[in-house]
Amino acid sequence: MAGKRDYYEVLGVNKNATDEELKKAYRKLAKKYHPDANPDNKEEAEKKFKEVNEAYETLSDPQKRRMYDQFGPDGPQGFGGGQGPFGSQGGYYSYNGSGFSGFDGFSDFGDLGDIFSSFFGGGFGSRQNSRKSNGPRKGADLNLHMDITFEESYLGVEKEIIITRNEKCTHCHGTGAKPGTSPIKCPDCKGTGQVRQVQNTILGQVQTTRTCSTCHGTGEIIQEPCDVCRGKGTIRKQPKIKVKIPAGIDDNQTVVLKGEGDPGEKGGPNGDLYITIRVKKHSIFTRNGNNVLCNIPITITQATLGADIEIPMVDGLKEHYKIPEGTQTGTKFVIKNKGFKYVNGASYGDFIFTVVVQTPKRLTKEQRELLVELAKTMNEQPPIKKRGIFG
Repeated sequence: MAGKRDYYEVLGVNKNATDEELKKAYRKLAKKYHPDANPDNKEEAEKKFKEVNEAYETLSDPQKRRMYDQFGPDGPQGFGGGQGPFGSQGGYYSYNGSGFSGFDGFSDFGDLGDIFSSFFGGGFGSRQNSRKSNGPRKGADLNLHMDITFEESYLGVEKEIIITRNEKCTHCHGTGAKPGTSPIKCPDCKGTGQVRQVQNTILGQVQTTRTCSTCHGTGEIIQEPCDVCRGKGTIRKQPKIKVKIPAGIDDNQTVVLKGEGDPGEKGGPNGDLYITIRVKKHSIFTRNGNNVLCNIPITITQATLGADIEIPMVDGLKEHYKIPEGTQTGTKFVIKNKGFKYVNGASYGDFIFTVVVQTPKRLTKEQRELLVELAKTMNEQPPIKKRGIFG
């Protein structure tokens, strides 16, 4: 199966495109490929239209865009399940773009959807907005940060955290109504959740739609609220959740737990939990890409004669490495495949260490004499030790 096209390429923008540039490109392409505007080639237009919608759905959301830039369209395979985060099959998180009928992309443009509705016979405006307002709705996503050590980012770790979120009220089963009663249909919007108005514009009369202020878009009114949740349908809780952090995760990368956000409404799915990882600095090691870097001190004799030295590794183990004779300070050595694991693959970076030759600050009389003899054999003039005034 062929991979998905790059979303930036789909919208015809570069990777540094601003939100306004994304919106402008999306609006132009959505109008161009809307099936109602392409009656002679409706099937191909719908395919293009869905592709444009999916690309904008991802890139217009800061969190999804960051994940896309981090992992690409196929997502972090092997961690999180599914077939990737940016399609209808799930993955880290899934975009709700399973079909043309669910399109709601013009909601960000205010009345633009209603203007297109007047052009295309209702294809953009009231039908989708009504479904969004009164139909199943996904719960709110939650965001938090998690601090981990350098070693934990290297090895991976499972942590248990406590989060604060809304959960469905078990007393009223999420309806918000007192048990034994049911919400009634809103008399103002007739249960649609929206109120329609006709406006006169330079294009003629245009029908616009706004959220019903009486029922706040739910299409229902609760006459007898639940005593436990006070009509909200949810209660605040602090559950414990286990979070598996994959080996190789880097600072400021995000782990997403699907369905661990706030509960959905009207049978909609739960929101997701986004956890941004913050990796603490290490006193010895640093990270560059997937490589581990560090400085290793060696003595002047080890540098001169060569030596088998022990290298401390991130996992707490030791690696033996033979330093060749005549090694200069600043020389870099590489231990292959001992760096960070690639989160989205099976390969590893390298462990790169730089030797720093340490010059002794104090010498015994015997050590000094030996170095003086060495200097003579190398035709070097050793410094003359100054005598005091009394000899």
